[in-house]
Amino acid sequence: MSLGVLRAGARQGAAAALQLLVALSFLLSVVEAQVAGVLDDCLCDIDSIDNFNTFKIFPKIKKLQERDYFRYYKVNLKRPCPFWAEDGHCSIKDCHVEPCPESKIPVGIKAGHSNKYLKVTNNTKELEDCEQANKLGAINSTLSNQSKEAFIDWARYDDSQDHFCELDDERSPAAQYVDLLLNPERYTGYKGTSAWRVWNSIYEENCFKPRSVYRPLNPLAPSRGEDNGESFYTWLEGLCLEKRVFYKLISGLHASINLHLCANYLLEETWGKPSWGPNIKEFKRRFDPMETKGEGPRRLKNLYFLYLIELRALSKVAPYFERSIVDLYTGNAEEDADTKTLLLNIFQDTKSFPMHFDEKSMFAGDKKGAKSLKEEFRLHFKNISRIMDCVGCDKCRLWGKLQTQGLGTALKILFSEKEIQKLPEHSPSKGFQLTRQEIVALLNAFGRLSTSIRELQNFKVLVQHSR
Repeated sequence: MSLGVLRAGARQGAAAALQLLVALSFLLSVVEAQVAGVLDDCLCDIDSIDNFNTFKIFPKIKKLQERDYFRYYKVNLKRPCPFWAEDGHCSIKDCHVEPCPESKIPVGIKAGHSNKYLKVTNNTKELEDCEQANKLGAINSTLSNQSKEAFIDWARYDDSQDHFCELDDERSPAAQYVDLLLNPERYTGYKGTSAWRVWNSIYEENCFKPRSVYRPLNPLAPSRGEDNGESFYTWLEGLCLEKRVFYKLISGLHASINLHLCANYLLEETWGKPSWGPNIKEFKRRFDPMETKGEGPRRLKNLYFLYLIELRALSKVAPYFERSIVDLYTGNAEEDADTKTLLLNIFQDTKSFPMHFDEKSMFAGDKKGAKSLKEEFRLHFKNISRIMDCVGCDKCRLWGKLQTQGLGTALKILFSEKEIQKLPEHSPSKGFQLTRQEIVALLNAFGRLSTSIRELQNFKVLVQHSR
């Protein structure tokens, strides 16, 4: 090879490196500039959330997710899609979800099926007897004889209209326990028509949007989003607060999931051993203002908004768990006590946050109109939870179901303030209850948001270092 060719190649390499350097520098400066300041529809700034999450929430919520009570989630991944024939397939084997063997599940968690509360002790033999009696030991609660009539009320309550999600029937033979730590959320290769159809159905058919208004970057839009979404956002700002919030919650959830995929990407696979890690190029593709026509920073701001909503729900539900009757029961008395102490510690932190979203600003109009809008809001979100059964990738379906259920539980909490305030100290309440499934989803979903915000900070550092 001639010296001239080598020099030309070197010049081309240097030019490409300089081009990448400029692109990364621009990406960092634009993302930092646009994902900053005060969020819309609330009085909270992003820097405050970053600091609060990094130093108070993230280390504790990560530790909580490792506890037995929160790591095992019962889910039915075989429910058929109620809207269309499934046609999606993962491109890599990591899409598979490995169910947890029955022998690995703590006896207190698998001790029953139907009722939420149970008079038990921490005696293993008594737990095994209770398992035969078809009772649930997921939350260990001591009931007085006067509380027996409550079982009838609980059954009625389960069928009431307060749920924002379509819950899996845990008694179904198809429902299995999954160890969330052994089945982490990460990139699986699930994409294309099937994945696009799921998100398109969520946005186009459930976000209070007329078909004449096109989302930015929607491939079906006649203009292909050439107005940079200005017509969409003009329409969005004209909506009432409740419908605007609904869109931001879905967009924030979408952004959070995308961040997880970028941060846990299949970088290479050598001799059957996969290597997972952050993918800056994928992060840029999904969030760079230039590549997303300004949409990326909006999505990331909606992630922060969603974080605030779920943070507020945790602060509001604290009294439910602070009662002596509630015990996060697995059968290991020492670990159960430590788990509850850690959870209550997290609740104290959430209550200390000074800039919470004010949910009372929602559904605050005339009673009839507010009630109708709230029911419409609930049904739209419940429909989205049903769409999760249409996801073609098992691992994506698992985490999609868990995170939508977690958000649905958060919404249920926010709009049950009066019922939570009336909770009795030493007996269960028919006015407000949470199943173990809802509790596990709520805390893991918030853990995912906390992780997303932490990963966003990591990407900023990685982009800066790559300069």
